[in-house]
Amino acid sequence: MKTENELTFLIRKSIFEVYNNLGPGLLESVYEKALMIELQLQGLNVKCQVPVSVYYKNIDLNLGFRADIIVEEKVIVEIKSVEELSPFHHKQLLNYLKLTKLHLGILVNFNTHQINHNIVRMINGYL
Repeated sequence: MKTENELTFLIRKSIFEVYNNLGPGLLESVYEKALMIELQLQGLNVKCQVPVSVYYKNIDLNLGFRADIIVEEKVIVEIKSVEELSPFHHKQLLNYLKLTKLHLGILVNFNTHQINHNIVRMINGYL
């Protein structure tokens, strides 16, 4: 079982590998599929487009979201391909972490010329 730091290292390594091979400017779905493959090549258990229900006062609203990638049942990876990350993207990942009761999330924007400045690690709502 890998620690959160080990998982984060492998996820970041995979993000860089995908970025270096594909570059910026593609659809999120392309990066998602490529990142899923790269994470699996790292020996990680990966699920894509995982449905997550939203509850209100213990009632399932039958409205939810799909987490882009969940790694080892521990880390949500939210993929973007936008001009720049906004505060909304950060809040979105925080809500996903709360709803899934997961501890760690990574937000990445592939549509950039500086990928290292577009990977954000979020823990319990704090950067």
